[in-house]
Amino acid sequence: MFRTVLIANRGEIALRVARTCRELGLRVAAVYSTEDRDSAVVRFADQAVCVGPGPARHSYLYLPAIMEAARQTGADAVHPGYGFLSEQADFAEACEAAGLTFVGPPAGVIDQLGDKSTARAAMAEAGLPLLPGTIEPVADAEAVAKVAADIGYPVIVKAVAGGGGRGMQVVNDPDDLPRQYREIRSTAQSLFGDDRVYVERYLPAARHVEVQVLCDRHGNGLHLGQRDCSVQRRRQKIIEESPAPGLPPELVEQMGSAAVRGLLAAGYVGAGTVEFLVDEQQRFYFMEVNCRIQVEHPVTEMTHGIDIVREQLRIAAGERIAATQEELSARGWAIECRINAEDPARDFMPTPGMLTELTFPGGPFVRVDTAAFAGGRISAAYDPLLAKIAVWAPDRPQAIARMRRALSELSVEGPGVSTNRDFLTTALDHPLFVAGTHDTSLVDRLTDSQPREER
Repeated sequence: MFRTVLIANRGEIALRVARTCRELGLRVAAVYSTEDRDSAVVRFADQAVCVGPGPARHSYLYLPAIMEAARQTGADAVHPGYGFLSEQADFAEACEAAGLTFVGPPAGVIDQLGDKSTARAAMAEAGLPLLPGTIEPVADAEAVAKVAADIGYPVIVKAVAGGGGRGMQVVNDPDDLPRQYREIRSTAQSLFGDDRVYVERYLPAARHVEVQVLCDRHGNGLHLGQRDCSVQRRRQKIIEESPAPGLPPELVEQMGSAAVRGLLAAGYVGAGTVEFLVDEQQRFYFMEVNCRIQVEHPVTEMTHGIDIVREQLRIAAGERIAATQEELSARGWAIECRINAEDPARDFMPTPGMLTELTFPGGPFVRVDTAAFAGGRISAAYDPLLAKIAVWAPDRPQAIARMRRALSELSVEGPGVSTNRDFLTTALDHPLFVAGTHDTSLVDRLTDSQPREER
């Protein structure tokens, strides 16, 4: 095992990784920007290094500063968390060149699976089903129009290098396609430095179901069930649960086996997630691979009793996965709500500011992952995620009831700061969610039925 782990991230995920490192007896090294100098992980860490000013491109995304922090702290391993540099192949390569263990898959695997075009090709070769569309990037608007006509509208145009719900556009009308194609290419170039896009059939009433996979360096792989992540705003998840409700056991096993088969074929090492869409006929289609730990990993940990970060570190140190597929079994039901500092009435606009009062829920089987504290500040420079509240219960109705109670205990106060707490409660109360028959259109249904404030 390692001696010192540098956590190349911020916020709740940095603190969450640090806690597991501490339990393993590892020295914790943190990085921070000038915006985060008073953050919780800085106070928790054994050593912390400032990596630059507030904007992420000058700090958390600035590779030379991160590598220098690893040198200063004497780290022998780097955990990237999620976001920022976590899925950057050049970061994994830089760690290897510096003699550091990157807690994640090899750079070549990140390069292959982070590119949605080559990922689709690899998963198709491994036998995973794909939605109708293109595997190679489309060359121009004329090619996009031909593909869309062949597979039928609506279609979704996606950035090859996209992720996190960004870099995609649904097209319903052929007349809008040329303009939207140009816009998504421009957006992709701006966000990811890569304007390549591909096209696939869009499923308006799909469910977003993902499978957590662990693979070690010895050719072993297993899955930790599924998570339903269909409640999304702007294609970014806000409620996740495990297991996914209403899926027949044979479909669950097919998806799990397909996910493990696909990642092992790609040479994957570590914790990864294979994301699928499930249509109304309960057919599943590969969507993408996330080469990192997911924001929503707590619900899997709660139903399986496995610390995924601990497994990441063990696998990175060359150890075998601690269990076999046959030894694993899920128990009960877990739901996670992402508490964002945002205003749902204004199209989920972020509401940064100082936190004057902060009360999180407690009680049986309630978990809160956060780095926020009263007197701290929600910065406009970063994602508005304030906390993740996760609950466990023996069954889904009890889990929903427990989450409602937990949300009712949450109190966040600060000038100009609002949260999505009440919106989440409304989503939990929606008849489709209660019945477990919701899909990715649920948030649109809710926002269409509620008055919005003018910006």
